[in-house]
Amino acid sequence: MNAESAAATIPADIDTPEILVDVDVLDRNITRMARAVQAKGLVLRPHAKTHKIPEIAARQLAAGAVGLTVATIGEAEVFAASGVQDLFIAYPLWVSPQKAVRLRQLVASAKISVGVDSAAGASALGAGLGDAAGEISVLVEIDSGHHRSGVQAEAAAAVAQAASGAGLKVAGVFTFPGHSYAPGMPVEAAVQEQDALHRAAEALGAAGFEAAVRSGGSTPTALLTEGSAATEVRPGVYVFGDAQQLELGRCALEDIALAVAATVVSHHTTAPDSPQRFILDAGSKILGSDRPAWASGFGRLMDHPGARITALSEHHATVEWHNDGAPPAIGTRLRVIPNHVCLAINLVDDVAVVSQGRLTDRWAVAARGKNK
Repeated sequence: MNAESAAATIPADIDTPEILVDVDVLDRNITRMARAVQAKGLVLRPHAKTHKIPEIAARQLAAGAVGLTVATIGEAEVFAASGVQDLFIAYPLWVSPQKAVRLRQLVASAKISVGVDSAAGASALGAGLGDAAGEISVLVEIDSGHHRSGVQAEAAAAVAQAASGAGLKVAGVFTFPGHSYAPGMPVEAAVQEQDALHRAAEALGAAGFEAAVRSGGSTPTALLTEGSAATEVRPGVYVFGDAQQLELGRCALEDIALAVAATVVSHHTTAPDSPQRFILDAGSKILGSDRPAWASGFGRLMDHPGARITALSEHHATVEWHNDGAPPAIGTRLRVIPNHVCLAINLVDDVAVVSQGRLTDRWAVAARGKNK
């Protein structure tokens, strides 16, 4: 695609830098995941921390999602206020008095479940909720190989017993196979996820608990998760795609629904045997600064896949040009795919919604900054 046709995909009334959401690609991604998960006999509970936008949540629910996953009470409050009736806070909350008040208010408007991964956390949750404890379900978090939060599968029963003793309803177990976000890892992580969920469910069963909910599935593993151990999956990034998913082979360029519109503002003169470089007006304050060790750069250019973003400052992206021909001229508008879309979306107040190269709407990132 030449510079003129690339620029034509960015509506003229968009200034840069600006996040663009292609609603046609977005809807296709939502529908495809919903159908694939349903075909496996699993429940879809997308993670809304990726988009933080009620209009996208409504599309996911309309496509068949049973509810949403969120990371914080603040995110749950935003989506409950928008009408979402079933929310899972997939995080081992330590419930302060302030959080307890907010949770008690939440259960008045939506079905709420919460993650726990320790007896202490479960006891604090039950004590904070008081007589409302029985209105909240908990899922015990299992470490299936990511080694972040979560207990070993065999320890699930002890956490469940503490939660039950604190007056909470134990609904099952969940895990996050986050180690799937690396080359060659999605299949192995999915196998480990299934094994951990199966062993944890057995441990709960032996202790007298029914693990009715067995929840897993990141975006890299969601379509690899099998119903033999899991009952639901919680992918998030699939709605947009990002440069990490692209490099992992879990999506294609035509699946990317979110990009940052940026303008070439400078050319950088280099030695004759070095790649040509140019500067975009989109830095870490809109792209985010995530770069896994295996990633080829700090993002990708939608219309020039061979180029590499080699450095980010707050308002600059340095791009090395490895393609044939001259690099894009100063003033050229390009679409940048962030490495980690969840970070990028949390850096803006709203996004421009586009269809067929036209600006059709703007959506507020309503749950932006809701970190507690």
